[in-house]
Amino acid sequence: MKTRCSWAGPDPLYLDYHDTEWGVPVHNDRQWFEFLILEGAQAGLSWLTILRKRPNYRKAFDNFNPHKIAAYDTAKIKALLSDEGIIRNKLKIEAAIQNASSFLAIQQEFGGFDQYIWQFVGGSTLKNSWKSVPEIPAATRLSAGMSADLKKRGFKFVGPTICYAFMQATGLVNDHIVGCFRYGEV
Repeated sequence: MKTRCSWAGPDPLYLDYHDTEWGVPVHNDRQWFEFLILEGAQAGLSWLTILRKRPNYRKAFDNFNPHKIAAYDTAKIKALLSDEGIIRNKLKIEAAIQNASSFLAIQQEFGGFDQYIWQFVGGSTLKNSWKSVPEIPAATRLSAGMSADLKKRGFKFVGPTICYAFMQATGLVNDHIVGCFRYGEV
């Protein structure tokens, strides 16, 4: 039997996410944007709720195409607010649209979001060595700095805790516990 981070729990969707995706370094701008939107949508909710709605989010938000999302109008917002497959929170939906515009501006400035975001960790994954999940912080000075920079660039729903979860999910940091079989793999 494999040893995993305790947060993965028994749910097959969570286990698959833990085993195949969480902490794997991202280098694709569409994936970056997806995680930004999903992490913001998760605020105040469980990540499992978001994972269950992820396929619906991909459909409702044009597979996280920032060009399309940046052009959403009031009719599209109204349609999203009536879509039971996503979190129907007007502030989060409007934030996704604003974040699409900000994301495109970063791509323009840096040649890609990937080039921008990896600068926060010096270009390579920060490998922590936590022995148990309770040791893992909810936010760090680094995530606070990322949050401040993203907010300065117009992003919404990117506080330090959301940014740290974003960093963990996308492999900017490796926060698998040292006893987890994924620790050495990512």
